Amino acid sequence: MTKKVFITGASGCVGHYLVESLIHKTDYELYLLVRDRHKLKVDINVRAGINIVEGTMQDIETYRDLLGTMNYVISTAAAWGGTEVTFDTNLHKTVDLFAALNPAVCERAIYFSTASILDQDNQLLPSAGEIGTDYIRSKYACLEKLEHSAISDRLITVFPTLVFGGDGNKPYSHLSGGLKEVAGYINLIRWVKGDGSLHFIHGSDIAQIITQLITSDDCRLSWDLDDFNFPVRLVLGEPRLTVNQAIAEACAFFKKPIGRWSPQLNLTPWLVDIVIKLFKIQVAEWDRFCIKQRHFTYKVVSPETFGLKSNYPNIASLLAEIN
Repeated sequence: MTKKVFITGASGCVGHYLVESLIHKTDYELYLLVRDRHKLKVDINVRAGINIVEGTMQDIETYRDLLGTMNYVISTAAAWGGTEVTFDTNLHKTVDLFAALNPAVCERAIYFSTASILDQDNQLLPSAGEIGTDYIRSKYACLEKLEHSAISDRLITVFPTLVFGGDGNKPYSHLSGGLKEVAGYINLIRWVKGDGSLHFIHGSDIAQIITQLITSDDCRLSWDLDDFNFPVRLVLGEPRLTVNQAIAEACAFFKKPIGRWSPQLNLTPWLVDIVIKLFKIQVAEWDRFCIKQRHFTYKVVSPETFGLKSNYPNIASLLAEIN
């Protein structure tokens, strides 16, 4: 019998890559929840078994019977602004979505969260739940509920780090949209440095990993993790990259020398604080926490973890796509 997959947020950046991957790499019957079918640029006529469910997360109760027949559910949908709608979508309706699954049918439930709610050991970061943005606090609260729900024994939560992606047929992520401007500022960027580190991942590599998670007969055979126990937490990202490494890679891509005639300006937290005060910039408590934290590093998995190959393993590959 053909497997069934319900996907929310299908018309988003990551959703496009994911749907495209599942269409071409599986014969699964796909059910794509989209607010506006015209925003989905994937060719849904390329094969049979691709179904458009036009609606929003606010309509999720309408699809309770359908959700009960699903073998897999992948929830990428999220709201970003407005306290009421953000918590309704990211917390209440998402919990309702997973509560509608039939434990006798559903094999894996994949929930997209954010790495911002975790510390460097992939444990919940209390500050995220206390002073985070509405988006971050709603994600924090949702994870706590889902990991203690009836489907926790088949729950895989993925925590993307900085997400890049998008092209002529897919919407750009917020970061990739801004990456287009790097070329215009490279002559300024090459004169600064900073103490910080990060991870990033591209939408196509996220799609690789998710496809592997729902097509592998036994996920535990797909990577070398000794502590594979449900509910699973997987932080998605390439290996740790320092801010200075990122600057150096960008400058090398654009063939711009770094600090040839004078030293780079070190953007220390105290200097950033001076700029904030000088220009009277409004900074929330969470923003100040992030400025102080600086190093956003985790125990990550990438396509290589699963025996696959990253399509975008470095800064140069990201810039090449945009350029």
